[in-house]
Amino acid sequence: MNPKSFEYHAPKSVAEASSLAEEYGMDAKFLAGGQSLIPLMKLRLLSPSHLIDLGRIPGLSYIRDEGNHLAIGAMERIAGIARSDLVRRQCPILSQCAHQIADPLVRNMGTIGGNLSHADPTNDMPAVMVAAGASIVAASGQGSRVIPAGDFFVDTFTTALKGTEVLVEVKIPIGPTRRGAYLKLERQAGDFGIVGVAAVLEMSSDGRCLAARIALTGVGPTVVKATRAEEILKGVELDKNTIDRASRAAAEEAQPSGDLRGSAEYKRAMVEVMTSRTIQAAARRRAER
Repeated sequence: MNPKSFEYHAPKSVAEASSLAEEYGMDAKFLAGGQSLIPLMKLRLLSPSHLIDLGRIPGLSYIRDEGNHLAIGAMERIAGIARSDLVRRQCPILSQCAHQIADPLVRNMGTIGGNLSHADPTNDMPAVMVAAGASIVAASGQGSRVIPAGDFFVDTFTTALKGTEVLVEVKIPIGPTRRGAYLKLERQAGDFGIVGVAAVLEMSSDGRCLAARIALTGVGPTVVKATRAEEILKGVELDKNTIDRASRAAAEEAQPSGDLRGSAEYKRAMVEVMTSRTIQAAARRRAER
């Protein structure tokens, strides 16, 4: 099926894109990599009258080390993140996640900004952003603001972005005490995860977990933050008993629904298994910087 007819716009600045979005309102959609929007348009689940292509706006594709965080432009391709030696060295959890997203075609076209703005509850990147404590920079003709990733994902396919705002940058904290991992259970390579778990730990020199951030994907209407599991890990050594308790807590915090990938009970059980594996993988990883 082909999409309905639409008017194509190619703004040269974020302010121009924001102005177009204000002019056309609900009849307009921003286009980044197109790996989510275009299939929905072909199925006519979405039929915008105006498509605002962000791909012609200069200066939105980059990966930079800015000292205490990585700054990534919204139009940076997922494949570029996966290939980046800087990301692999400074933020391995992000590199690990990027390699697991879909297939090479999608990674070569899809952008980090489009990925996050789509807010698919089964997607990999949102959970990693929440666990990493990332910040989202949104801009419009009226200026810019910074949104914590934990507040950015509001509901299924719904973010905190206002109608005229464009996601322009992602800031991800890095540092010598941070260790992270992202693991997902999938039916086959490139599939949406049945369950995905992202964990970022702050570790002391004597092996204690100073703080933990754990986020789940595929088991709720949006990213699920496993706050009780985080509290169990805080300030203690990560022995088997502690990890088991935290994993059970994460499973209890999950909000799975049954579907073709498994029942709610199965998914909850898999959250426990995958959380345990992810915490162990993060704890084994050398410092992220």
